[in-house]
Amino acid sequence: MDLKEIQNLIKFVANSGVAEVKLEMDDVKITIRTTLEGNVTETTYVQQLPAQAALPQAVAPQQTAPVVVNVSAEAPAAVEDSKFITIKSPIIGTFYRKPSPDKPVFTEVGSTIAKGDVLCVIEAMKLFNEIESEVSGKIVKILVDDMSPVEFDQPLFLVDPS
Repeated sequence: MDLKEIQNLIKFVANSGVAEVKLEMDDVKITIRTTLEGNVTETTYVQQLPAQAALPQAVAPQQTAPVVVNVSAEAPAAVEDSKFITIKSPIIGTFYRKPSPDKPVFTEVGSTIAKGDVLCVIEAMKLFNEIESEVSGKIVKILVDDMSPVEFDQPLFLVDPS
């Protein structure tokens, strides 16, 4: 995790009203404690394990070269998509295209949407948050599979505003 991801996690936890969050990954352990009065962050511990982190870092440069090649291969698609508006996730959670399993999906590729239309639901800590469109247009592409986890600021939809 980089510093920006940690800062976003701290902000998310502070705004959520949760008292404590512990996150452990291979080389990083994070504990965030908040006070309930004013949602002020009280304690944040970030611990990196140097002995275990040294080995993956030595391998990482070999793995980054193919990623650069993939990015340059997708460059023509990025130019093609530049005329579209990207609707991004405002929160971390689980993406759902339907309000409930027995209901139809909110929107499909090719659907015309208006500002304020509900596009999907993102579940975060047992709360279902309706994500509304901030633009009018036509759905060109749905970038996330139903019932999959999404990150903050992850692209969800491509919309053609014309």
